Amino acid sequence: MVKGLIDRYRDWLDLPQSLTPVTIGEGDTPLVHWDNWGNSRIWLKLEGTNPTGSFKDRGMTVAVSVARHNGSRAVICASTGNTAASSAAFAARAGLASVVVIPEGQVALPKMVQSAVHGAHLIAVRGNFDQALAAVRYAAQQESWLTLVNSVNPWRIRGQETSAYEIVDDLGAPPVLLALPVGNAGNISAYHKGFMRYAKKAPRFIGVQAQGADPLVQGRWLDQVKTVASAIRIGRPASADTAKAAVTETQGRFLSISDQEILAAQKDLAHGGIFVEPASAAAYGGLKKLADEEELPPGDIVVILTGMGLKDTETPQQWANLTMTPTTADSIVTTITQLLNLAEA
Repeated sequence: MVKGLIDRYRDWLDLPQSLTPVTIGEGDTPLVHWDNWGNSRIWLKLEGTNPTGSFKDRGMTVAVSVARHNGSRAVICASTGNTAASSAAFAARAGLASVVVIPEGQVALPKMVQSAVHGAHLIAVRGNFDQALAAVRYAAQQESWLTLVNSVNPWRIRGQETSAYEIVDDLGAPPVLLALPVGNAGNISAYHKGFMRYAKKAPRFIGVQAQGADPLVQGRWLDQVKTVASAIRIGRPASADTAKAAVTETQGRFLSISDQEILAAQKDLAHGGIFVEPASAAAYGGLKKLADEEELPPGDIVVILTGMGLKDTETPQQWANLTMTPTTADSIVTTITQLLNLAEA
């Protein structure tokens, strides 16, 4: 039987003993050995195998469980897609209403479908994600029965810490380096807290942003952001201060890569059997860029792949070959050998 995160790590989460978990089997995601680059062992943490397809489920099980325990009747979030899908699913499981506020025209359709099928009420605001987040924070402050479940909710961060716990459990110790995509910056903060809480030691953090949406690289807020990686298309990350602290304390760095590098990384992973959304590919692309700029340390290096590829099926059409080769049933063998260049000379 699959246990939820709260059942596995309750002693580390400081939750009320009387709290009944809201779970759909989140967590316990695979840590896959990808390759060896010199003396560095590269591991991929497949967070897209969570029930709604992204790492958000880790924080959402805790945040929604606490919301229901405290008597909330509804949850609300601003989202570029993954938070929306996760909050809608966990709210449905908890028997709570769900409100999702998105920046108009900036969210991949499959993520909105996920929210809709779980019964979420969808609202589109004119503006960017940061304006949507400001709106939902205001709404939650006005109504005591409405709980905000964005990563500014500390229970979200506590839940997301558990991925660090799992990595330590799998490897026996923290890795020497960890690369992950950075949008609103809550996740990198959660990993830092998780490693320090669980192992008293953290890896060097490499926070990867997309060029065009890289305020932590540029060191300034960006009001106009653009990238194919919609999940990290954020110009004013709410958890910027704790993210910068995590990077500074581990002697890490933020770096950004182009959309072309993101798509190349997505293709590279896919051709190795791992299909992730563009934001996840950014983490892998960022590690490759880092390896070009400096020597990677020996030991275990983990790349956090935050969301599955089916979250956004439009973007990979820029590189995937969708050509359909017509043939007849009688000619199928000839067609296959020609396609695979296996015909005899």
